[in-house]
Amino acid sequence: MDRRPVRRLKPDPQAPPPGEGWPVTVPAIAQILREGLELGPGATVLVGENGSGKSTVLEVLAAALGLNAEGGSVNSRHVTRASEPGSLDLIVERSPGADRWAYFLRDETLHGLYSYLEENSSSYRPEPRFHELSHGEGFLSLFGSRVSPRGIYLLDEPDAALSFTGTLSLVSQLAELVAGGAQAVIATHSPVLAALPGARLLEVGPWGLREARWDDLELTASWREFLAAPQAYLRHLT
Repeated sequence: MDRRPVRRLKPDPQAPPPGEGWPVTVPAIAQILREGLELGPGATVLVGENGSGKSTVLEVLAAALGLNAEGGSVNSRHVTRASEPGSLDLIVERSPGADRWAYFLRDETLHGLYSYLEENSSSYRPEPRFHELSHGEGFLSLFGSRVSPRGIYLLDEPDAALSFTGTLSLVSQLAELVAGGAQAVIATHSPVLAALPGARLLEVGPWGLREARWDDLELTASWREFLAAPQAYLRHLT
């Protein structure tokens, strides 16, 4: 039986036209507004250059799920500066009886989320002192404390917080979660996260969203070439 927390995002046929400005001008968003976005079981990994629209896709998905735009769950209420695109009149199609737990983590707003959680800590559920942990330790501690075996998790560039071994630790957690029925949508620049076993890879760019294989990613090729001969790159920069 299909138990995916989210089966797909699809455009609302009754909604007015979305307009012509940002974020509709982002090719990936324009494609979702035309065709919707299917989320398979397990993990969906978005890869692409800066400015390609990976984070915008996650922000739109978070808004459609009712999640706080700066990270957290549907119950989080912290706001510093609203700049996100909103849900864009997209319909979320869920599986009957599926778990509705969801959580959004984005690297650029973790500081504010840590402060919010610490300020709203209670004796019933005390929070760690996130600001006293390293960036990566704080991220892994927060993520580990919010997981449920069958929820959906949106992670925007978690690799920015993590070392190589920290990234492997996150891959291990994600693999265990999706094996238990959870979903994850991850935007990343890390070939390690992109190699998450069983993940569906979507390359984001001027074409919108397209399926890709790990071996064929520009991300993978660039890191391979750099690590094999870093001076071939660096001599042109210094």
